[in-house]
Amino acid sequence: MELFKEENTSNRCLKVEKKKNKSAEEPKSEQKEAKAAEDAMATPSAECGEEGGQSETCCKGEKGEKCEKCEKEGSASESEIEKLKAEAEDLKRKWYSVTAEYENYRKRTAFESARRYAEGRADVVKGLFPIADNLERALLSCKDEATKKGIEMVVTSFEGLLKEENIEAINPLGSQFDAEKCEAIMALDPEAGEESGIVKQVYRKGYIQNGKVLRYAQVVVTK
Repeated sequence: MELFKEENTSNRCLKVEKKKNKSAEEPKSEQKEAKAAEDAMATPSAECGEEGGQSETCCKGEKGEKCEKCEKEGSASESEIEKLKAEAEDLKRKWYSVTAEYENYRKRTAFESARRYAEGRADVVKGLFPIADNLERALLSCKDEATKKGIEMVVTSFEGLLKEENIEAINPLGSQFDAEKCEAIMALDPEAGEESGIVKQVYRKGYIQNGKVLRYAQVVVTK
C-alpha cells in the first residue's frame, strides 16, 4: 500500500511538472507566431491584389515598374471608366433630346390651346354678324330720332366688341375687287371712265381676324 501511494504521488508530481512546462512553452509559441506574422507583414508580397489590399511596394519591381497583373488590372479599370463615361454622355444626350422634345410639345400644345380658344370665341362673335347686319339696315330706314339713336348705341357696342376681339370689318367700297376677302354677287357695266373690277356696292360687310377671314364681304363690281 505504501508503495502504491508513493507511485501515485510521483505520477501526480510528473503531471504537475508537465503542465508547468507546457504553460511555459505556450507564451514562447505565441511569441514566435506573432513575430512570424510581423515578418510576413513587413515582407512585400510577391503578387498584387491579394487580400489585405495593395501597397506601392508590391506593385513595383526592382526598377519601380508595375507588375504584369497590376498593369492588366489598371488597363481594365481605365477601360471600365471610359465605358462609363461613354454611357454617361449617351444618357446626357438622350436627356437633352427628351427635354427639347418636351419643350417643343409644351409650346405647341399651348399654341394650339390658345388658337382653339380664340377660334371658339370667334365662332360666338360670328353668330352676332347677322344681328349687326339687321341693326345697320334698321338704322338706315329708321325715321324716329330717338329710336335711331338707340340703334346707333347698340351698333357702337358691337363695334367695341369687335375691337376687343381684334376683328376688323371688310368694307371695300370704291376699291379694287379682292377675291381673298370679297365675294362678287353681281356685276354691272362700268360708267364712262370707270375701271373694271371696282367695288360699286357692298351688300354685306365681311370680317377678318388676325389675317383670317371670318366672313367674306358680298359686293357688286363693275364688269
